[in-house]
Amino acid sequence: MACVTDDRGRVLDLAQPPRRVVSLVPSSTETLVHLVGRERVVGVTRFCTHPDPWVRAQPKVGGTKDVALDRVLALAPDLVVANAEENTASIVDELDPHVPVYVAFPRSVDDAVDDLARLGQLLGADAQAAAWVAEIRAARAALAGVKRPFTYAYLIWRGPWMSLNDDTFIAAMLAQAGGTNALGAHGDRYPTLTAQDLVDADPDVVLLSSEPFPFRSSHAQELVAETGWDADRVRFVDGELCSWHGVRIAAGLHWLRECLVEGWPTAPTPPAPDVAVLP
Repeated sequence: MACVTDDRGRVLDLAQPPRRVVSLVPSSTETLVHLVGRERVVGVTRFCTHPDPWVRAQPKVGGTKDVALDRVLALAPDLVVANAEENTASIVDELDPHVPVYVAFPRSVDDAVDDLARLGQLLGADAQAAAWVAEIRAARAALAGVKRPFTYAYLIWRGPWMSLNDDTFIAAMLAQAGGTNALGAHGDRYPTLTAQDLVDADPDVVLLSSEPFPFRSSHAQELVAETGWDADRVRFVDGELCSWHGVRIAAGLHWLRECLVEGWPTAPTPPAPDVAVLP
């Protein structure tokens, strides 16, 4: 029996570990597979990309913002895993009367580590979750050994430019590397910006994410033209490694360490590989 409180404050009291799980979040899909195996993950969203190619063949229940209730229920899940930021409250409200829904909303690395442990407890996979928590802590310690102060603006969209404030998991990840968000105090979690707003913020580096908008070199050139900055001030980051909570956190922390040691990428990053299975 598992009794876990999710990030809504909702208590999930399950008599036995769920055997049929539907994931509404790409990072959770990958995490679930690493915790309990592929057989117990019976449905995913069309945006779920890892593990590949397994995930391509799995039943799709819609997107993260337009989940189809009938598709979810047709899979007869005994647990749905959601995220308060990725999925709308109306989606969760629709599902609640029919199936237990675990909702995560980590805003810090500590929150995400706690979420991973709770998910392991709920799934009857405490040992697997503990192994990943240990991996994350080791990666965090390695990053702490090379962290240095820098200021940044992290862009997630173009047309208009959009960034993020400190009340986000991405900002928490970059803080592990010594980063201070030049827009961290903005009143909007995901503020819309002009080029002049970025100039006024004056970050050491502007980081262009690979998702949700797929920034390319042409967009970096556009930003340089609009701000008058030197080209080397605009760099690229892997959005999955900076924003996905769950088992990918360890890979993200290792990647940030490489960025500090070797320099931020000057070109768009290729798609991230699947996370390696722990021995």
